[in-house]
Amino acid sequence: MSILAIGLSHRTADLRTLERVAVPAAELDKVLHELQQTEHVSEVMLLSTCNRVEVYAVVETFHGGLGDVSEVLARQAGLEPAALYDNFYVHYAGAAVEHVFSVAAGLDSMVVGETQILGQVRAAYATARDAGTVGRVLHELVQTTLRVGKRVHTETGLDQLGASVVSEALAAAGDLAGKQALVVGAGSMGALAAAQLRKGGIGGVTVANRTPENAARLAESIAEQGVAARAVPMNELAMAVAQADIVVSCTGAKGAVLVAEHVEARSTPLVVCDLGLPRDVDVAVARMPGVELVDLETVRRRMDESGSSTTAKQTARASGIILDEVRAYLAGQRSAEVTPTVTALRKRAAEVVDAELLRLDKRLPELDGDVREELGRTVRRVVDKLLHAPTVRVKQLAAETADTDYADALRELFELDPQAPSVVSSPSAGSKHEQIDGDKSG
Repeated sequence: MSILAIGLSHRTADLRTLERVAVPAAELDKVLHELQQTEHVSEVMLLSTCNRVEVYAVVETFHGGLGDVSEVLARQAGLEPAALYDNFYVHYAGAAVEHVFSVAAGLDSMVVGETQILGQVRAAYATARDAGTVGRVLHELVQTTLRVGKRVHTETGLDQLGASVVSEALAAAGDLAGKQALVVGAGSMGALAAAQLRKGGIGGVTVANRTPENAARLAESIAEQGVAARAVPMNELAMAVAQADIVVSCTGAKGAVLVAEHVEARSTPLVVCDLGLPRDVDVAVARMPGVELVDLETVRRRMDESGSSTTAKQTARASGIILDEVRAYLAGQRSAEVTPTVTALRKRAAEVVDAELLRLDKRLPELDGDVREELGRTVRRVVDKLLHAPTVRVKQLAAETADTDYADALRELFELDPQAPSVVSSPSAGSKHEQIDGDKSG
């Protein structure tokens, strides 16, 4: 079983294609189960953000997993798989681990170094865990990924840049000081938009959301930071737009939430930032007099024109950390793969000792009990000492190289049942659930 990472992002696809493949929050469970029910996928999680849609899967074979995941993503987009092949990037095994670490570190983001991706990876994992599509392999990968992402930002200073898609979009919107803003969507992106608006000196914020309680909660949080804020229901969207100078929409809805009917003729300019994927704002809004639309394509053009704000030194340092972490992760996985066989070998040795001691009891029934116990302890110590060095060394060798199947060599040398290691390493359903839920915070 190996890790497969397949997806498309701002680097490989235009916004229209990303929109078609994007998975709305309400459909995540359905798509995750579709992926897991395919022939070659055993574990899976899906990361869908404003500039990428990626699937991380544990697959039996590369080509089988690639075909299964491609078909589900294409079906989600209403296309044939061949229509998406030019937009896909695919990483497998060690390359997939390196890609996942790079994504979490912000090195593959539209705004290089942005930290929001860490929260998005954590949320994607939580969704897959709750859907029951995450097992031991993805659990361990994601926990390591989150740690690596934090380490990169801490040790390279990438987190001090403070850039994000939201901050770049608002930078394109111009001066914010004293203006009125409307934030449509009260999720993590809406909260980030509110924070950026506050930093820009916004005069007041109105929050609209499909769930009124969430809108009220975000508005209260904004007010606690010293900015006038209120919540309104979605049926008052037109009135809220009329009172705003800047609109930031980031709902994750499947269709447009802001349409031309919400935007009346106005005497003052209106900047609309559409950060939704699929788009939150109908294209007709951009044609309204006095309206300037800033969308993800606008942000991408700004980043292409200005270049990355990170230094070459920071990027090189981050890449070095990721490569070191990839090597350590893969070594740990190779060592872990041989552990069940080592356990099976020790179990086999214990069975042999038990059988020989039982035979001794039958041959020498008059043997003193204390002597019998001491003989048993002695034989077990001898076996343990004989097995200690080779079993420790085989784990070290497995960690150091992927060229040799040391687990298979042990099974051949000691005539172990090929099924024995899998039996030893397979937890019960209950213990597996406990292991996965052991760290819900990520």
